[in-house]
Amino acid sequence: MTGLRLDLIDIPRIPEERARRYREAGLWRSETLDEMILTRGSATPDRCALVAEGRRTTYGELAALVGRAERRLRAAGVNRGDTVVVQVPNSREYVVLVLALMRLGAPPVLTLPSLREYELDRIIGLVRPSSIVIPRRVRRFDHLGMVQKLKPRHPYLVRTLVVDGEAAEPDVADLTGLCDPPGDDPPAEGRGAASPKDVALFLLSSGTTGSSKLIARTHEDYGYVIRTTTEIAALSADSVYLAVMPATHTFVLAYPGVLGTLAAGGTVVLGSPEDPRKVLRTVQEERVTHCAAVPGLVKQWLTLLGREPYDVSSLKVLQVGGARLDAPTAARAKAELGCSVQQVYGMSEGLTNYTRLDDPDEVVFSSQGRPASPADEIVIVDEDDAPVPAGEVGQLLTRGPFTVAGYYRDEAATKRAFTADGFYRTGDLVRLRPDGNLEVVGRIKNVINRGGEKICAEELEELVQELPGVSAVAAVPMPHPGFGEIVCLYLVPGGENAPDLGDVRRHLESRGLARYKLPERLELLDAMPLIGVGKINRTELRERAAAIAAGVG
Repeated sequence: MTGLRLDLIDIPRIPEERARRYREAGLWRSETLDEMILTRGSATPDRCALVAEGRRTTYGELAALVGRAERRLRAAGVNRGDTVVVQVPNSREYVVLVLALMRLGAPPVLTLPSLREYELDRIIGLVRPSSIVIPRRVRRFDHLGMVQKLKPRHPYLVRTLVVDGEAAEPDVADLTGLCDPPGDDPPAEGRGAASPKDVALFLLSSGTTGSSKLIARTHEDYGYVIRTTTEIAALSADSVYLAVMPATHTFVLAYPGVLGTLAAGGTVVLGSPEDPRKVLRTVQEERVTHCAAVPGLVKQWLTLLGREPYDVSSLKVLQVGGARLDAPTAARAKAELGCSVQQVYGMSEGLTNYTRLDDPDEVVFSSQGRPASPADEIVIVDEDDAPVPAGEVGQLLTRGPFTVAGYYRDEAATKRAFTADGFYRTGDLVRLRPDGNLEVVGRIKNVINRGGEKICAEELEELVQELPGVSAVAAVPMPHPGFGEIVCLYLVPGGENAPDLGDVRRHLESRGLARYKLPERLELLDAMPLIGVGKINRTELRERAAAIAAGVG
């Protein structure tokens, strides 16, 4: 059995009439992402493109590495039309690998390094990749061991590529040399195998209504995203962008992120969020001008800056997304960091909204911005899909040149999430202000937002129900000063031996669930509060969790 080749698969496509309008208006261009990203830097081959783990890579070196990596991937058996699951942390190898796969026409399926067997099993089953690229270990977790457990269930997954260690197993290819200095090995001449209309890469949905869905982004539509958001964030060849969150998130990858900075000819500094002191030292030492973060990280940095001296005067733009940034924190960030704060609200499916850098403070502090593209269409509707009166709260629906037409190989999810005329149901409750900016006031879906990582309550509950001694279970968000929200689990025992928090976490880990999804609080109940026709009263449970967090429960 082999993987499903993309040139034989019906990828959800925007209707040709709209696609033609986007092309005629110059929104979608006939260029691949690797061309767009590497062309700008070719004029200045000695300029620094990447800083990662103390190593500096120039644009000339980056182009050579991408060409070399493409040839190495071909030699390893990766061909155009294959899909390749990529589970690699922020690193030079990650950037080179993504560009090389896009150039080859073998779209990378970008997955967080924190995902485990449970999540990857479904992703691999949907996309049927020929290859998976992993580190051997990250933070003591054995990624190679996990893949070896998955492979018997997925016979089309014929090769494992390891980027940071020797490959002793016969079915594992060593890509340690992926980013070795190219020496006399020049990049291949001409363009790669990919076409602008091809799928460039796959992203994962936030998983707010069950398991993550696969989102196919083409070179044309994602290129427009990158060009537009780069301009809105005022990125240039003089910019230094710090990627502190995982670059598998589209917010960090392309809004404008890593790819936007490289397309502008700037410098990307790759980091991680675990050590806030190291983040602030990096801003100081690398003279970082742009950074993207979730509200929890911003609060950590502000707390640290109040106690320790760091020179962050180079910072010009702090983008904040993944969750709503409250007005007091936004005001503090602007005052104490001395930079512009830009609220970013968007989704991997497409639409992205920004406050503009010249907006007044009231707009920046209290709204989540307006669509990046003038071609974006938005409508706010009630429960019956009827437009709400101006200024009223409703669900946001959208379509446009940024927004996809459906989910990959998931007809049921596509039917639920997209209207017949192509509007995407975001699940977000918003209010449209008179100035055209949106205020996000909540979600109609049941989701827990832990530091920008979305956790579907139903998925978690289904797994916990597998444990003996569980009669009923509900997962709700509990406020947290660092992450914004954490998982609070309410459980009704089904016998004398109810599981405790440790039992639940061990079970979920044994099922291969990502650690960020594990509950951090467990409350036992005699019975679940109910409303209507026996539905769990989640509002009451959320209120209880908030009271516990506030110390009054």
